[in-house]
Amino acid sequence: MISEKSKEIIENYIKAYNAFDINTMVSLLHKEILFRNFSNGEINTETKGIQEFRELAEKSSKVFSSRCQTVMDYSVVDKKITVQIDYAAILAVDLPTGLKSGDKIQLKGKSVFEISEGKISLIEDYS
Repeated sequence: MISEKSKEIIENYIKAYNAFDINTMVSLLHKEILFRNFSNGEINTETKGIQEFRELAEKSSKVFSSRCQTVMDYSVVDKKITVQIDYAAILAVDLPTGLKSGDKIQLKGKSVFEISEGKISLIEDYS
């Protein structure tokens, strides 16, 4: 069972993410935040610490004109909270993959969070 405090922290983070509010996102992170992004089972991005995370968040925010993570479900195993996510975004730039500015991306994925000392210390995104 997820604690109300942990749920509130995660929901505030997702709300800030959707609003491109990087300062609020970072304020919810532990100074030793570890972020990893997995796509098709492979890790393609990793940051350690708030500064690296902030740099990635700022760069990523320029890629999308809008983005929205919607929480579908929560589960907890040990100290890790898994959040099932529906994701939708509209690109602001052309990507090397062939996707163009204005294209809409929709996918289902999950994010795994760990909370330490009242802050998010781990985020792993899977799509």
